[in-house]
Amino acid sequence: MKERLGTVGDLRTQKEYMGGSVVNSINNQLNEISTQVNELKELSHPIVLCSASGGRSSMATQILTQAATECVNAGSWMDVNYYKNQTN
Repeated sequence: MKERLGTVGDLRTQKEYMGGSVVNSINNQLNEISTQVNELKELSHPIVLCSASGGRSSMATQILTQAATECVNAGSWMDVNYYKNQTN
């Protein structure tokens, strides 16, 4: 079995997130990311960020990178979900 490292952070709204999400992902709001940096630094890294199309996760990646947090913009949550299901 492959060891899974990192945390998936979904930047969509709670309503979008409740409509479908990556298993074991966490839902964060883009407008709150800068106030959550210390909490996010405590999570397993890298933080794999996703959103509906990758726009919000791109902005969050910039914020977290400037705060010296290991993260990557993975684009659409559906792409992350597909990849995660392929590696099971």
